[in-house]
Amino acid sequence: MLVALVDTLKQLRYQIAHLDDGTLNSEYPELASFIQQVGLTVTESKIDLTFLYQFLYVYGRKSEATYSRFRNELERFYLWSWLIAKKSVFNLKREDIEAYVDFMVEPDKAWAATSVQWRYKDEQGIRRLNQNWRPFMLKESIASQQTLSSMFTALNVFYKFALLEEKTFANFVPVVKKNSPYLVVQSQIQIPDTLSDIQWEYVFGVTRDLCEHKPDLERNLFTLACLKGLYLRISELSERPQWSPVMSHFWQDNDGFWFLRIMGKGNKLRDVTLSDDFVEYLKRYRLYRGLPALPRVDESDPLVHKIRGQGGMTVRQIRRLVQQSFDYAQQSLLDDGFKDDAEQLGAATAHWLRHTGATHDAQTRPLKHLSEDLGHSKIATTDQIYIQTNIKERAKSGLKRKI
Repeated sequence: MLVALVDTLKQLRYQIAHLDDGTLNSEYPELASFIQQVGLTVTESKIDLTFLYQFLYVYGRKSEATYSRFRNELERFYLWSWLIAKKSVFNLKREDIEAYVDFMVEPDKAWAATSVQWRYKDEQGIRRLNQNWRPFMLKESIASQQTLSSMFTALNVFYKFALLEEKTFANFVPVVKKNSPYLVVQSQIQIPDTLSDIQWEYVFGVTRDLCEHKPDLERNLFTLACLKGLYLRISELSERPQWSPVMSHFWQDNDGFWFLRIMGKGNKLRDVTLSDDFVEYLKRYRLYRGLPALPRVDESDPLVHKIRGQGGMTVRQIRRLVQQSFDYAQQSLLDDGFKDDAEQLGAATAHWLRHTGATHDAQTRPLKHLSEDLGHSKIATTDQIYIQTNIKERAKSGLKRKI
């Protein structure tokens, strides 16, 4: 039987304590039984699990998304190591890692679920396992490049941490990744996913028009303006354990320029510049909420408010707002005969808005300014993702070639 090794981030510290003091059996009976069974063939399984919890506790403090990403990748790796390789994760050799990559590309169907499943839930004070949980999702195609890249990243970070903690003396992941037959070398032309001009006009314009009859859509409109106009990630706009975006994070300098203070990846603060156009939509949104047109330094009102309840919105809730606007725009595109644009919009995600804004502004803004507003630690990252000028010039110069 496949058993989830790790519960939620909130429950992790309890799992650590139960494993340390030997009370796992009373709180997580299925997990305790599983570890005991695995221990018959992999004697180091409890030590392995303790280290996994330690790793996730350290890296999970960055954000819940980081925690979930590492948990999912390492949990399936641990299960494979114990159940298939029948070894401790610290006894695996290069050929074992290669075998795991083969398994990742085409996992056993018994290891895959057809839908997202919860792991554990309370039942009379005991955390009970969901028997339908599986470490993989059933897919028709082989693992994508993004999936494989995420797997290699998680394993590499894990073994680097293990080296520092002197739990192992080798990290075979880089050499396996370098020689993997499944990874495709990226093309020099890398164009980010963006909305076309007409798609953005419909997404923003339809939402704005509907505000007249559905005032609550002002919240959608402001969210769209933030994601596209300020190049924000959804996580930067949402309520998080270590950061709550509020109106006082907007601030004005002595020269009258407006900024928004953001906590980005790695808990790094940055100040994003506001355009005159964005300030007008900020005023519009604040007036809809019954606030003064411009923020004050002492305001604690959430940046994106809930209609019901207190505080700001979560990542999932903001994503639903964006999807609602996408759905309205998609239907309007279909009604107006733009079938191809409507179908392409159906594949869009909220993150496309960040790419759309940055790609558009890369044509007019200095690269360093754009990079700092995006929160990139290296200007080369911005250049690689958003600057396509040389590619277009190369394409133009090649048009007149003769055969």
